[in-house]
Amino acid sequence: MNNRFPDHFLWGAAASGPQLEGAGSKYGKGKTVWDYWFETEPEKFYQQIGPETTSSFYSRYKEDILLMKDIGFNSFRTSISWARLLPDGTTINQEAVTFYRDVFSRLRENGIKPIVNLYHFDMPYRLHKKGGWENRETVEEFYRYAKAAFQTFGDLVNTWVTFNEPIVPVEMGYLNDKHLPAVYDLERAARAAYFTLLAHGKAVSAFRELANNGEIGIILNLTPSYPKSDLAEDREAAKWADILFNRSFLDPVVFGKYPVEMTEFLAKETIDVPYTDKELVLLMNNTVDFLGVNYYQPRRVQAGDKETGAGLDKYFKPYHWPKAKINPHRGWEIYEKGLYDIALNIRDNYRNIPWYVAENGIGVEGEEAFLDEHGEVQDDYRIHFMADHLRWLQKGMAEGANCFGYHVWTFLDNWSWLNEYKNRYGLLRLDLATQTRTKKKSAQWFKQVAETNQLPAKW
Repeated sequence: MNNRFPDHFLWGAAASGPQLEGAGSKYGKGKTVWDYWFETEPEKFYQQIGPETTSSFYSRYKEDILLMKDIGFNSFRTSISWARLLPDGTTINQEAVTFYRDVFSRLRENGIKPIVNLYHFDMPYRLHKKGGWENRETVEEFYRYAKAAFQTFGDLVNTWVTFNEPIVPVEMGYLNDKHLPAVYDLERAARAAYFTLLAHGKAVSAFRELANNGEIGIILNLTPSYPKSDLAEDREAAKWADILFNRSFLDPVVFGKYPVEMTEFLAKETIDVPYTDKELVLLMNNTVDFLGVNYYQPRRVQAGDKETGAGLDKYFKPYHWPKAKINPHRGWEIYEKGLYDIALNIRDNYRNIPWYVAENGIGVEGEEAFLDEHGEVQDDYRIHFMADHLRWLQKGMAEGANCFGYHVWTFLDNWSWLNEYKNRYGLLRLDLATQTRTKKKSAQWFKQVAETNQLPAKW
């Protein structure tokens, strides 16, 4: 196996509107759930930095796109803000149209393929008040929004994504307190997950109805589940973790149907998901053209407590592998082989559907400690992280995995929900006081990889 990647391989980064754009209350944008949460409970946010300014892409996108070109990008994934494009749900905001059309046009003019996502956790507040993804009305609103986006930007964008990590708002909002509504309720979680999936299917149907050129997919955070041991109860735990956190979305979007074990789970938990036969047919008829895969860390589990455990603890519990390599800043395990395991799983079990690495990166707190005398962050840890994952990706591709690109998270240090700028992920450093962008060492390394389409021998 050599270090070269296939011709036309996509190199770039991922970002999202709410984490990058700023201008949170300007230019006709409506309020999102994150705007509301920061207004009402700023103490929940690590640095008390809200979503108003973030990384000021809205006002600095022209220079940012030139920086992307300068470090070798041939593609860039971002998202449209639902609340910016359709602030009231029906009337298109022309200021948003002008902004996004110029962004997509400039990307194309600079040889950078736009991959555009419709939803990245930024529920319009007006819909949140009505129940968000627990409300079937939100599905119809999302369908109208998707249709408006395809009609408005379809001449500039031919690669679309419906959702980024749809399991995350379900997990963090209904089994945790990191997203609103911040409750622990399995039945509400299942309802929100179903309506999110239905919204995805409706958006795909809109894309096909409009006969748009191009392709449409979804981005899932596929987290391999590894058992503590080879004992049957540990392997059973890994099976359930995989079903609930991977296959609950992966199977429906690729095959158009849920894994049979999901029916078993819902029955065990006496959870009633309000589906209709017509909706299940819609999901069956609107599978994706490709997958985006976000990979940061594995999930290691051990047998659950079937007798006294509550919630998902009955099915599996976390396990901390003693040999794990940990990112001390984020607390996440670094396990590069997981990307190879994902590649073979898609190859063998998901009809080798085309896919790309939509996010892969490392967050580090206190990166100013790695500034050299010239003001450049010497982030060798990020270079090693990318290089090691790319080696395993190449191995999977050499064995037949149908991967067509690699996007790092992220281009520029950006705002990350409740943690804001605690951990930095960018190839470029953002000075919060001045909004100045500065290339890190990893940006130079990424440029070399992207422009030569191969890994340097020394890495």
